[in-house]
Amino acid sequence: MNVVRHVVVHGRVQGVGYRAFVEQEALMHGLQGWVRNRRDGTVEVLFEGDAAVVDVVIECCRRGPFAARVETIDQRPGGPADIKLRRPGDLFSVLPTV
Repeated sequence: MNVVRHVVVHGRVQGVGYRAFVEQEALMHGLQGWVRNRRDGTVEVLFEGDAAVVDVVIECCRRGPFAARVETIDQRPGGPADIKLRRPGDLFSVLPTV
């Protein structure tokens, strides 16, 4: 079953290659969506794909790249309007900071 999951990652997750890590994990697992930094220091992610695969990638996000320190991850269901933020033609986009 496909799901859309909106995730906000808290901790030391900016300036450590976190967005590139998320993009690589998502593409490696066949997920669609996007990732971006937020001005409050968090990283926001939207995943779309098989529910079990989304759960696996979110678990990968809990460790992140080597220099990251993830404190908490907030999750909620995403919707069709959320996925539209992805760049046309991309499976998974790294978006500008908001």
